[in-house]
Amino acid sequence: MTEKKQPLLVVAGPTASGKTAAGIALAKEYGGEIVSADSMQIYKGLDIATAKPTPNEMDGIPHHLISEIDMGVSFSVADYIALARQKIADIAERGKLPILVGGTGLYINSLIDNVNFDTAETDGSVRARLEKEAEVLGKEEMHEMLRIVDPETAAAVPSQNIVRVIRALEVYELTGMTFGDYKRMNMGKNSPYKVCMIGLNFRERSKLYYRIDRRVTLMAENGMVEECRLVYENEKLGTVCQAIGYKELIPYFDKKADLESCLDKIRQSSRRYAKRQLTWFRRDERINWIFLDEIYNFDEIIEICKKIVAKSKILCYNDN
Repeated sequence: MTEKKQPLLVVAGPTASGKTAAGIALAKEYGGEIVSADSMQIYKGLDIATAKPTPNEMDGIPHHLISEIDMGVSFSVADYIALARQKIADIAERGKLPILVGGTGLYINSLIDNVNFDTAETDGSVRARLEKEAEVLGKEEMHEMLRIVDPETAAAVPSQNIVRVIRALEVYELTGMTFGDYKRMNMGKNSPYKVCMIGLNFRERSKLYYRIDRRVTLMAENGMVEECRLVYENEKLGTVCQAIGYKELIPYFDKKADLESCLDKIRQSSRRYAKRQLTWFRRDERINWIFLDEIYNFDEIIEICKKIVAKSKILCYNDN
C-alpha cells in the first residue's frame, strides 16, 4: 500500500510581494497554520527590519518558526529542516493544513525535496582555514572565490552571508562538486509532502521595486531605526548582523553617514535581494506564478490561489 503524503501548500516569492497577507488569507480558507520559511525572521529581535507579521496582521492564524532562535545562535539549513518537519507534522496531527510561507528559497527547496543533510560533507580543519581566510581577505573576496567555482550558489547567496559562502566553498573543496550539485545528489528519493507551490511576482520589475522602496520608508516610520540601534548596542549579533535593514544602518550609528543615505542603501540592498530570490525561484517549474500587476484586487488574487490549489489536488487525501 502506498503511503499517503502530507499536503503542503507553499506561498513563495520575492520580498514585499505580499506573501504574508496571501498566506494568512489561505490559512483562513483552508483551516491552516503558517510555517515561516525566512532565514532572518526565525531570529528573535529585529521584528520591524525583517518584516515579521504583527499580531494584528496574523489575524488569529498561528505562525510558526518566527522569533524562534536567540540572536548569536548558529542556525543551519539542516536545523531549519528538522524544525520545519516537526512543526508541519504537529499541524497536520491537529487536522490543520500546513502552509509554508517565505522567500528563502534554499529553505523551501531543501525541505520539500527531502534533502538529506545527515551525510553532509564537513571538515573542521578546512572550515577553520576558510574562516581564517575570510578574516584576512574579507567577505567580498571570499564571495568572488565562490563565484569562480560555483556561480549558481554565489548568485543566490549574498557576500554578507559569509557563513553560507564558507559552507559552499567547504563542500566544493571536499567533494569537487558545487553546493547545488551536492544538494541535488542528496535529495531524498521520496518527499513526504504532496506540494502545491504558488509564487507571487510582478511582470514589471519597477512595480515590485516601488513596493520595496515604500516598505522601507514605512519601516523607518514605524521604528526600525530605534529597533536596530538596540541590537547594535547589544553586541550579541551573530547571524542577525547579516539582516538587510540592520547592516546598512551601522554607518549611521557610527556617525559616519546620514540616515537618509543609509535608508537608500537598505532600499538598494532589498531590491538586489529580490532579484536574487527571483533568480532562485524561476528555476523551479513547480511554482504556479501569479503576477500581481495583472490583477485588480486582493480578493481576485485569493480566488486564483484557490483555483491553483484545487487543480493541484493536494487536498484529495486518497490521491497519492
